[in-house]
Amino acid sequence: MRQWNDNRFAPIRDEIKVKAKALRRVAYVAGFVAIAMLVSCAVTGRPFERAGASSNQAVIYVYRPYSYAGSLLRPAVTCGDETARIGPGGYHAFVTAPGKVTCSVAAETQDQMEIQAEPRDYYVRETIGWGWMSGRPQLEPVDHDAAHDEIRKCVQEQ
Repeated sequence: MRQWNDNRFAPIRDEIKVKAKALRRVAYVAGFVAIAMLVSCAVTGRPFERAGASSNQAVIYVYRPYSYAGSLLRPAVTCGDETARIGPGGYHAFVTAPGKVTCSVAAETQDQMEIQAEPRDYYVRETIGWGWMSGRPQLEPVDHDAAHDEIRKCVQEQ
């Protein structure tokens, strides 16, 4: 019976050790990169709080619930004259004067919506769908009750 530590198997044993060591390094690097990507994708900031707007202004909260799909994309969202980039798990409060306000977002495709703003709060959910080369952002109005549950999990984009 031949033993593994027999000298005839030494070159094979050494080659296996080298390959195993290289494979471990690749696994460590891949794990580190995966963790770094997961940590860096989420937005950091203060938890949701209502914007301090005057009684004659409209507030449009655009929020993006956390989703890993499209998490590296932060397309510019414009409401009125203000623009913000909102990452996954983030929100931005656009304070505007009453009247017709157009909100838009663009990446591979463009989406926009119009709001006939009155002095109250409006909620708009931004989602990133699958696209050909990158994600396709979409804006959709959300009622207060549904939005309140989702936006509480978001943080203010900094």
